[in-house]
Amino acid sequence: MAAIQSFSATHPGDPEPGDLIEIFRPAYQHWALYLGDGYIINVTPIDEGPPATFASTKSVFSRKARVRMQLLKDVVGNNSYHINNKYDGTYAPLPVQEIIRRAEYLIDQEVSYDLLGNNCEHFVTLLRYGEGVSEQASRAISAIGFVTAAAGAFSLLGLFWSRSRERQY
Repeated sequence: MAAIQSFSATHPGDPEPGDLIEIFRPAYQHWALYLGDGYIINVTPIDEGPPATFASTKSVFSRKARVRMQLLKDVVGNNSYHINNKYDGTYAPLPVQEIIRRAEYLIDQEVSYDLLGNNCEHFVTLLRYGEGVSEQASRAISAIGFVTAAAGAFSLLGLFWSRSRERQY
């Protein structure tokens, strides 16, 4: 754990193998799974430069990602993070040895990536629980649904308004 000790004072908590790590980027949260000895596993866009930076808009439109094992401190950079096993109340975590075995098997593999259906949070929750879930994606889908419904309602109102004006003439 020596690799993480130097920066744990500014980043709360000492993660344990199998913990979910939520990293706070300026516009979104990136997720990783802690492997131990300061290392995490996460997904990064294939055609992007440094694998630790997942902050570009390219990652939003990427359809493929590479599974990487990296130092937590390198992935966090100047951002902050915390341990967030938020689904433990809903899903039973797999045994730590199983989580790590599954994670290590995927290192350097190319995987499909979809911001709403198969993102970094889906990836790490699939490793920890055997179930890929993402509250972040669910919120985005809900927001898209709301905007779509609102646009539809405004379109209908516009149609009714234009027809009522036609009848007046």
